[in-house]
Amino acid sequence: MAILVTGGAGYIGSHMVLALTDAGEDVVVLDNLSTGFRWAVAPAARFVHGDVGDEPLLDSIFSGSEIEAVVHFAGSIVVPDSVADPLGYYLNNTVKTRGLIAAAVKAGVPHFIFSSTAAVYGIQDEMPVTEKARLDPISPYGTSKLMSELMLRDTAAAHDLSYAVLRYFNVAGADPAGRSGQSTPRATHLIKAASQAALGDRPYLEIFGRDYPTPDGTCIRDYIHVTDLISAHMAALKNLRADGPSDIFNCGYGTGYSVLEVIKAVERATNRPLPVKDAPRRAGDAPMLVAGADKVRAQLGWVPHHADLNEIVASAFHWEDRLKDKLSAA
Repeated sequence: MAILVTGGAGYIGSHMVLALTDAGEDVVVLDNLSTGFRWAVAPAARFVHGDVGDEPLLDSIFSGSEIEAVVHFAGSIVVPDSVADPLGYYLNNTVKTRGLIAAAVKAGVPHFIFSSTAAVYGIQDEMPVTEKARLDPISPYGTSKLMSELMLRDTAAAHDLSYAVLRYFNVAGADPAGRSGQSTPRATHLIKAASQAALGDRPYLEIFGRDYPTPDGTCIRDYIHVTDLISAHMAALKNLRADGPSDIFNCGYGTGYSVLEVIKAVERATNRPLPVKDAPRRAGDAPMLVAGADKVRAQLGWVPHHADLNEIVASAFHWEDRLKDKLSAA
C-alpha cells in the first residue's frame, strides 16, 4: 500500500517523502510546484504534477493506487499574506482540504495526517501552550487551518477514518544529509531570511516590532528542526497503523527564543555581523508562542535529536549557502 503526500515537493513535505522512502515505503507525491521544486522530491517516490483541489485528479490517484494514508502538507502558510487575502487562504487551505478529505473517504483511505499550526492558538496568557488551550486564531491562516481540523474531526466521527493533527510551531533547519531544505524564494521564515541576509542575498533582515511584551521586546517562538518534526509524523503514522486513536499533537521543544536571540545564533554560525533594519509589527503576529509538547513525547514516544538552536541555525545556513547551485542546476 502507498502513502499519498500532498505538497511533497515543498519544504516540510519533501523531508517527509525522504523519511518515508528511506524507510522503504511506497510514496505518491502530489504537488502543483507553485512553491515546491521537482528536484526536491526523492527519486524513489512517484510524482504527480497537479493541484490538490483537482477532484478528478484525486479520484484518479486513489483509484490507481491503494492508498493507506494521506499526509497533507499542501497549502498556503504566510500569515501576513492571509490577512491581505483571506479568501485565497480559505480556498487553498480549507476548501481544497475538504475536497481531499472527501476523496479519501470515498476511496476508503483509513488514515489521514494533517499539517496544522500553532497559529490556531492566537495570543495566549500562559506559556507553554498545550493542546487544551483555547483556540483563538488571530489570522485567516490560523483560522483556515482550524476549520480544516474541525472538518477532519467531524468526518472521522462519521466515517471509518483515523487521523493525527500535528500543530507545528516554527519549523527551521535542513536535512542533515543535505538533500532538502527551505528553498522558497519568498519564504518569510526568520532563520531562512537571516541566512539570506548573512549571505548577501537580501540587503538586511527586518525586525518586525521591538515593542512586544517580551524581555527584549521582540517576538518569541519555539523553533523545531524539520527532521525532528518529520520524526513526529513518522511516529503518528506508526500509531495510526497500530489502531491508535485519532488525536492532536503540538510539535515543538518547549523552549522559546526571541528574534534577537536568533540573530545572535546566526551571527555565531556565520561568524559575521548581520545587517538588520527595524520595521513595524506584522499583522497576525502573536508576541509569544512556545509549545507544551509533553503529549507527543508521552503518547507517540517522540524523541527529538536536533533541539539545539545553534545546530538548527547552522543547518539552515549551510543549506542556504548550497541552494544557489541547486536552483541554477534545476
